[in-house]
Amino acid sequence: MDIMLLVVMMVVFYLLFIRPENKRKKQAENLRNNLKKGDRIVTIGGMIGKIVQVNDSTVVFETSEDRVRIELSKWGVQSVLTAPAPGKKKNAKVEETVEDVTTEELQHNAASEVAEQIEAENK
Repeated sequence: MDIMLLVVMMVVFYLLFIRPENKRKKQAENLRNNLKKGDRIVTIGGMIGKIVQVNDSTVVFETSEDRVRIELSKWGVQSVLTAPAPGKKKNAKVEETVEDVTTEELQHNAASEVAEQIEAENK
């Protein structure tokens, strides 16, 4: 009976913790592997910009109209932004969000700030 309880606990642990984390990692890897020139991104640190070059392990993006370029490791990309729909304001909507266990709190704060900015601009 004790062995059954242990097996059940291991299955529950797998279903609640390991499997969802593996799905998030796979989703993050797919997002980062599908980055392309012209995508608007949000970094883990909260910077927003447009990709101008994609390399094997890094991306180069412009942060503003004065063409400030920053090179960033792909793992530092938090999300990809979509273009605004025709007739809407010039803000962007978060399409996909990537969570990394080691920077979960930082990402949450950055995502919250972006969401607040988007809401403020929509009003």
